[in-house]
Amino acid sequence: MKTRMTMMILMMMMMMMMLIRMMMMTLMMIRMIMMMMMTMMIMIRMLLLMMMMMTMMLIMMIRMIVMTNRVLMTRMIMMMFRMTKMMIMITLWKLMMM
Repeated sequence: MKTRMTMMILMMMMMMMMLIRMMMMTLMMIRMIMMMMMTMMIMIRMLLLMMMMMTMMLIMMIRMIVMTNRVLMTRMIMMMFRMTKMMIMITLWKLMMM
């Protein structure tokens, strides 16, 4: 009788463990999905930022074309380079932070 009881308890324990494991797995899956969603969101944001930056660049280029002054042109080019570098750095940093 005692053996049967112990067996039952063991079985129950096993069942519980299995349930817990299943729960954990589901949780992990949900977390993974969430993470993926987050990354997707970040990517979309990054893309938007990039698009904005591109538009800015175009505007700058037009301005440069308008401004025939050489010194100003060089300065503008330098600024553009700096901006691009900054943007790349920020994007990389954000990706690293993930």
